[in-house]
Parts: sequence; structure tokens; C-alpha cells
Amino acid sequence: MEFKNVAAIVTGGASGLGEGAARALAAAGCKVAILDLQKEQGEKVAADIGGIFLECDVSSPDSAEAAINAAREAHGLCGIAVNCAGIATASKILGRDGVMPLENFSKVIQVNLIGTFNIMRLAAADMARREPNTDGERGVIINTASVAAYEGQIGQAAYSASKGGVVSLTLQSARELAREGIRVNTIAPGLFMTPMMAGMPEEVQESLAATLPFPKRLGKPEEFGMMVDQMVRNPVLNGEVIRLDCALRMAPK
Repeated sequence: MEFKNVAAIVTGGASGLGEGAARALAAAGCKVAILDLQKEQGEKVAADIGGIFLECDVSSPDSAEAAINAAREAHGLCGIAVNCAGIATASKILGRDGVMPLENFSKVIQVNLIGTFNIMRLAAADMARREPNTDGERGVIINTASVAAYEGQIGQAAYSASKGGVVSLTLQSARELAREGIRVNTIAPGLFMTPMMAGMPEEVQESLAATLPFPKRLGKPEEFGMMVDQMVRNPVLNGEVIRLDCALRMAPK
């Protein structure tokens, strides 16, 4: 798919993996709208890449619809949507303090899985109205899962379930949206240098990097952006989940 002047939205684009995706798309020629709750940082990144920032809670139907409408008004119909917004909270199903509060599980599912679907459905509606290219392609949706979808660690019940849902949604939605000329793929990253990771002590970061087979370092947001770029460019890459993890397989804890 072409990039030049195509309207793209990136949720969670104010920092981390989302920022890496937003910068990669802007560098390729897209008109990028960053959807995030981090207003100050989001506006800074948007100004840096020549895009726009829109405050958005992806788990809210009204907030997401308002953001997609504003992005369309500024840049035109969405052609590329990248879902990076998400939260991670650690809580055991049955811990020393008792059972996990149900609202802890629900919140993660609401943001990571339902939020992803919320943006998908709205972006797909835009894409279906675009003129197709010679392949009949009208748009590309890229979601973010995690290696935790496959090797969930102790305390990651909610996060693993939410990301497993994103993985399961990939092929199903690619099949369903094929008639509209919309491709759907997912990236399942391993250990990346995100703001959350950067906040950890250096010795913790080093110990985590040591668990990686090769290369023995944390991934960079721009490397996540490279995969986003390739998923948009390759017209036959569809319905696929690609692990971006240095051959990592997570231990139980």
C-alpha cells in the first residue's frame, strides 16, 4: 500500500511503541493523527512529525468516534490504523491478599482488547469508503499483542488474556474485512525500551536483556516502527501475527 498523503491514526502514539509507529509512518509520507491520553507528550510528538494530536480514550465509544471524526476532518478518510494503546497491571488470580478484584481484570480487557476493537471497527468504516488501489486494497489495520499472549507469566492473567484476544481477532477480522479490501495484521513484541521499561532500575533492564537469545538487548521503538512500515508495504501480508522478540520465550516468572 502507498504511504504518500495517506491518513493514518496511531493510538498510544505519544510514547513507546506507538511513538515509534507514528514516526515511521510520518517518515514514509503519511498524514498522522496521534490518539492518546498523554496530551503534553502527544502534542510534542505530533508537532515533531508534522501530525496532529487528538485526546482519546480508546475504551470509550464516544471518545473514539469523536477522535476518528476529527482525524477525518483534518486528514481525510483513514487508510492506516495502528493500535498501540494499552495498559499492563500485575495481579495474581489468587494472591496472598486474596482473589484478584474483578475490576482489575475488566479494566485491562476494556482498554487492551475492547479498545483495540473499538478503533478497528471505526477505522474499517472509514477505509471501506476509500478508493481501492490496483489490488483492490483500501486500508491496513495493525494491532499490538505481546509475547504474553503465548507465554503469560504469573501475575499476568488480565494482560495475557487481553493480548490473546488480540491475537485471536487477527485472522478472523482479516477474513471478514477482506471483502472491503482491508488487511489486518498484528505485532507481538517482546522486551522493548518503552517508558515503563525505562523507569526500571538499570540492573533490572540488564537482567531482562540477558534472557534474550539474540540480540541480547531490548528492542527499540523505531524497530517496532520498521515492522509497521513493512506490514503496510507488503500487499500479501494479511491475517498474520508476527513475534518481534529476539527469539524470547518467557519463563513462568
